[in-house]
Amino acid sequence: MSNSGPDVEPSPTGRPRGGVTAVALAALVPGALIGWLVYEAAGGSGGGSAEGAAGSSASSASRPAAAPPASSEPPAADDRKPAASPSVSVGDALQGKVVVIDPGHNPGNFQHTAEINRKVDIGSAMKECDATGTSTNDGYLEARFTLDVAHRLRDLLTAQGATVKLTHDADRPFGPCIDERARIGNEAKADAVVSVHADGVGAGNRGFHMILPGAVTAGAADTRPILAPSRDLGERIADGFARETGSAPSNYVGGGTGLVTRTDLGGLNLSTVPKVFIECGNMRDGTDAALLTSGDWRQRAAKGISEGIVSFLRG
Repeated sequence: MSNSGPDVEPSPTGRPRGGVTAVALAALVPGALIGWLVYEAAGGSGGGSAEGAAGSSASSASRPAAAPPASSEPPAADDRKPAASPSVSVGDALQGKVVVIDPGHNPGNFQHTAEINRKVDIGSAMKECDATGTSTNDGYLEARFTLDVAHRLRDLLTAQGATVKLTHDADRPFGPCIDERARIGNEAKADAVVSVHADGVGAGNRGFHMILPGAVTAGAADTRPILAPSRDLGERIADGFARETGSAPSNYVGGGTGLVTRTDLGGLNLSTVPKVFIECGNMRDGTDAALLTSGDWRQRAAKGISEGIVSFLRG
């Protein structure tokens, strides 16, 4: 996703949940070392993103679509089946709770550019139906990454009794459009919705960040009822993600908080239930890309996200 320009609001002045800052600082050195070791073992990579919530990754409409990569397959086959997580607690802790997971983009979007460029109403503006998303320099698609993390996240949450729905499972030729992605969560009366993405900005920009809905009241969009719970959800996921992955908050947006507020994303503007986006890392940075293409790291990412969701749902 692109985070430059007027669409990105200033980072919040309030302190993030204590865990993010503390974990981020503690994770900087070991996280960097782990990233370097994985990078060396993998031979390096790189990558970028779009709002595929459409934009979806949460990339801005002004960002040109990424060119189709030479290969749409990951460098390794370790995303075929989610790795088992020995620390997952099985039970009914989330019985009765509904979680919608929104995997950013769709692997087929590259073959349907005319369809995904069609404008849809996001309340405050007209915006492209979806976006292609980004990829690492080695051709690992963001859309493949988001689906893999979504599958792992679904397994973790289902094991705790939650009802989990995906906005898509690469079971359609393209999309869904960003307005439909929001509608799926709304109609499910979801207790929480998380849109999974990976960013696509210049090398050297590293780390994760949460995208929270800003105040929008226009047309069909009215985010006021979901602002506070969405922020709570985002802060809790940020804490869990930092703790489980060792990743630090973004060094290029959010002022070190790992939290960014935006009002230009249809997937957030049209939501009537608590919803956030997570940009798990930068696919165009070699060090981050080495993590994003690791099945073990993706399992830890899913676990961190799930822990944040569970914390939010338990109050």
